[in-house]
Amino acid sequence: MIVDITLLTLKVAFVATLVNFPLALYVGWLLGRKNIKGTLFLEVLVTLPLALPPVVIGYGLLLAFGDRGPIGAFLEKAFGMDIIFTWVAASLAAAIVSFPLMVRSIIVAMANVDEKLERSARVLGASPIRTFVTVTLPLSYQGIVAGVLLGFVRALSEFGATIIVAGNIPGRTQTIPLALFAKVQLGENGKAFELVAVSILLAVISLGVHNFLLARSGNRRII
Repeated sequence: MIVDITLLTLKVAFVATLVNFPLALYVGWLLGRKNIKGTLFLEVLVTLPLALPPVVIGYGLLLAFGDRGPIGAFLEKAFGMDIIFTWVAASLAAAIVSFPLMVRSIIVAMANVDEKLERSARVLGASPIRTFVTVTLPLSYQGIVAGVLLGFVRALSEFGATIIVAGNIPGRTQTIPLALFAKVQLGENGKAFELVAVSILLAVISLGVHNFLLARSGNRRII
């Protein structure tokens, strides 16, 4: 049972991280490398999930993706899909909650790239896309990967938004935090301790790799 719960937790966190990565990379590049109008507003928007209670995020997702919500009604009518109380909803909740940590780490990584190297590439005839792929990414990839891992760790531990929009359904949406909550309520301390041990192990491994990459990139601050 713990194996199934762990695999579901990893799947939810992996999908959440995969969904976040393209947008986080783009926003991180905008805020880290470009001087654009509305930077303050965009930074507030990106950081907002950190300031809001996760339950508020879950409730907002429930309103948006429920049967009567604008997105939920469209998905039901167009594709016959209902993602509420499924692992997809759990992944979506984890993605929104973990997004700020991922993108802020990428912002720092992008900001540390030497602008002179990018200008040199452009002078030599490289297009903006080629400059990004051949100069910006190689110089910032360690910080980017560290940000991805940090977002992954946060997705692993998501609870508040998930329980609202996905429920706590064994075998369907019950991740490690939700299962631990259920075991504590039932007084099953032995199983609760096992879940705590698995959760700590996953977090230590991910954070260990994260800190190693930050140390190699010479940047220990992520916020």
